[in-house]
Amino acid sequence: MSALTTSSDGFLLHGEPFRIISGAMHYFRIHPDQWTDRLRKARLMGLNTVETYVPWNLHQPEPGTLVLDGFLDLPRFLRLARSEGLHVLLRPGPYICAEWDGGGLPSWLTTDPDIRLRSSDPRFTDALDRYLDLLLPPIVPQLAANGGPVIAVQVENEYGAYGTDTAYLEHLAQSLRTRGIDELLFTCDQANPEHLAAGSLPGVLATATFGSRVESSLQQLRAHQPEGPLMCAEFWIGWFDHWGEPHHVRDADDAAADLDRLLSAGASVNIYMFHGGTNFAFTNGANHDHAYEPIVTSYDYDAALTESGDPGPKYHAFREVIARHAPVPDEPVPAPSRKLPLTTVELDRRAALLPHATVLAKPVRVDADPVTAEELGLRSGYVLYRTTVPVDGDGLLHFSGGVGDRAQVFVDGAPVGVLERERHEEALPVRVPRAGASLDVLVENMGGVNYGPRIGAAKGLLGPVTFKGTALQGWDCHPLALDNLRSVPFVPAAEALADAGPAFHHGTFEVHAPADTFLSLPGWTKGQAWVNGFHLGRYWNRGPQRTLYVPAPVLRRGTNELVLLELQATTGTRALLTDAPDLGPVKP
Repeated sequence: MSALTTSSDGFLLHGEPFRIISGAMHYFRIHPDQWTDRLRKARLMGLNTVETYVPWNLHQPEPGTLVLDGFLDLPRFLRLARSEGLHVLLRPGPYICAEWDGGGLPSWLTTDPDIRLRSSDPRFTDALDRYLDLLLPPIVPQLAANGGPVIAVQVENEYGAYGTDTAYLEHLAQSLRTRGIDELLFTCDQANPEHLAAGSLPGVLATATFGSRVESSLQQLRAHQPEGPLMCAEFWIGWFDHWGEPHHVRDADDAAADLDRLLSAGASVNIYMFHGGTNFAFTNGANHDHAYEPIVTSYDYDAALTESGDPGPKYHAFREVIARHAPVPDEPVPAPSRKLPLTTVELDRRAALLPHATVLAKPVRVDADPVTAEELGLRSGYVLYRTTVPVDGDGLLHFSGGVGDRAQVFVDGAPVGVLERERHEEALPVRVPRAGASLDVLVENMGGVNYGPRIGAAKGLLGPVTFKGTALQGWDCHPLALDNLRSVPFVPAAEALADAGPAFHHGTFEVHAPADTFLSLPGWTKGQAWVNGFHLGRYWNRGPQRTLYVPAPVLRRGTNELVLLELQATTGTRALLTDAPDLGPVKP
């Protein structure tokens, strides 16, 4: 029986009136050694609940599997929340959006062109049910009715913005119920009549998402649902950033005033985000409306708690607001964490990528046109495509269907240009010096679309390639997941091959006491960064983000390693570890 129930105008928890004052924090965006710290800071701000999505694509990277360790140890995260005295709103999707790669749907599912995603198509619901068969048994003991922290579970996510398949929503709700989820179920949709109507289910609590216009948004929700609790399941207090645009911020006083309006109206709330965290490795998503727009590595979101877990202006402002409406712990506000002293890292070893691609990935030979990354079984990372050009001269190198998402082109090892999906580029004028010249095309997956109908769009080369109208066939395709760099053949930079193409760079630095820090890369252009084998994510001087967050737990006392994959020719030889983030200039 559900511990959380609804009355005509509010929530009851174990039969007593209860208002949800929650904040979003995604366990999979936070180093697990820092979960306890972030949860404690949530309680100290006055929250009684935290909310998290559950990313299907990470928990089930292959059909029939389930990963529940490290960053993905959801049962441990839930136990820690309970130990801190916090309740949990669980949002298992299957679709989560979250500015997350593919919206959380696994690539082995989204790349099947015959499956109608997020629908009652049996091919989709069967895959979903098999996943829930594995995911939910470890979660059921964490339900409030069983003494755990989970008081409510979401059915889908903003479905009203996507479809109208009520049978699918009914199937999902029933799938949760029959697998032991007895707690309150809820849906959430943007606060307009069409979305609320399409995304709601009879007998399931409807909630709304919005960041302003509090009174009118709550009125829309009440018009849709005449009785029951009013709740904003995503109160947007900041926003995310795409590469190439200003950093988004929201004034703390403005956000706090709207939070006060929400609580004064008697509504419950989930602050999105309380703590954003980081899109480590290749986990960032992308949007695609008129053009493809990849999301940056940081998910700071201008949240109450910064990316590195420090209380920001909103933390203090929200704590004051919450104290007007609910008890706030009589304990000091947490201080910012200690940061590593300024440290310079000399990157004095090097290994060119193109000549050593076969060390990182055995090539797959295709005799005809190139195949996509998905056809190579690659979920994220890069694909290096290699062939020869049978004719010489000046001409147009044409990529039918374009590239997914950014391609660097090399002829006989020399860079000749870049194509980008976001610019709708499909052709490049090049000079081929001789018949039989080598052609290398390094294609970067910049992140899977996380919203709308383009989820699952292919990556890599998306069709045939021609030069001067002649089809280029017979390709060696190297799927570069870059999940293990131990085989990279580093040599001293002075002994490295003279190569203008992408290269790995290696350096070491000393740490006396591990602490949070931020990697700054002045003079570097675009690539990936790893510290002690931990993949921090993507950097790009296009901005706005100019530093990468390095969590203290990935450092160790003594000698530490930094590896960069720099995609452009560079004269850079050093990096900096700084004590403050730089997320770029803000939007005016």
